[in-house]
Amino acid sequence: MAYTTSRTTIVFVVVAFVCAFVPAFSVEDAEAKSLWNTCLLKISPKCALDVIGVVFENETITDACCHDLVQEGKVCHDSLIKYIAERPLLVSHETAYLKKSNDLWIHCVSISQTA
Repeated sequence: MAYTTSRTTIVFVVVAFVCAFVPAFSVEDAEAKSLWNTCLLKISPKCALDVIGVVFENETITDACCHDLVQEGKVCHDSLIKYIAERPLLVSHETAYLKKSNDLWIHCVSISQTA
């Protein structure tokens, strides 16, 4: 139980850290804020944490979250993962994270098509 609480706390800290640095997107600040707000409305917080866990922590994702991810859209998914992967503590493994992100997208699209 403590591990789950600790993991959840760490993920929330990461999400808060990401939220604090939204203007660092490679797109215009206003466009980044709009994209961020639009993307976060399309996926539940739990599924967002699951996606982060899959890409950055080798976790698994449910079929329901895959469906939500596909509904969120590839642009949102790619933008948010790339943004997180570009953080100083993660950038050295950015290529691996982006590959895992793409693999997750392909997996979720296949799950959504069979549902």
